[in-house]
Amino acid sequence: MNKLAYLLASSLLALSVPLTPAMATIETEEARSAALAAADQARLDMIDAFGERELRNGQYVWRDGVTEGAPRVIISLSDQMAYLYRGDQLAAVSTISSGTDEHPTPTGIFPILAKKTMHRSRKYDDAPMPFMQRLDSYGIAMHAGHLPGRPASHGCIRLPPKFAAKLYGVTQVGSTVFIAA
Repeated sequence: MNKLAYLLASSLLALSVPLTPAMATIETEEARSAALAAADQARLDMIDAFGERELRNGQYVWRDGVTEGAPRVIISLSDQMAYLYRGDQLAAVSTISSGTDEHPTPTGIFPILAKKTMHRSRKYDDAPMPFMQRLDSYGIAMHAGHLPGRPASHGCIRLPPKFAAKLYGVTQVGSTVFIAA
C-alpha cells in the first residue's frame, strides 16, 4: 500500500481527533483524500495480489497466508469493493453494496467502534445485521447482507455473508476503515 497515504491517515487519527466514541470518525477533506488515495492504491494492489480478475456481485477472494500485521479495511464506494489489508499486504477483496444517494455512506476514516455477531437495526424494522461492525454513532456499520449489484442500503456497507464472517474474525474494535467516494 502507498505508505505515504497510510502515514497521513494514521497521523490524522493519532493527532487530529481523540478517539472517543463521540468523536471517533474523521470526515475532513484531508481524511477523504487519504481514503481516496488508499482506494486507488488498493485497486493496483488487487492486480498484484490476484491478477486481472474481476469479481462478480457477491464474490470475494481471500489469501489465507497473509496473517501478519494490523488489519485495516478500505472501502471504495465508486467500485463497490472492500479491501482488507494485514500490515502492508492485501489479504482479501470483496464486492459490497453501500448507501444510496438518498441514504449515503459517509466517507473518511473510521475506527470500528463496536462489534456484534448478530445485531438488529433499531431504525429499520428490526432488520438483521449479522457480523455487525459499527463505524459511527448514527448506526452506520459493515455487516452481512443482500448484495443486489449496486448501492442499495441506508448507508451501511453490506458484505457477502462468508466474507463478513471472516472479516469479523480478523478485525477488532479500533481497527481502521477508510471509506472513499
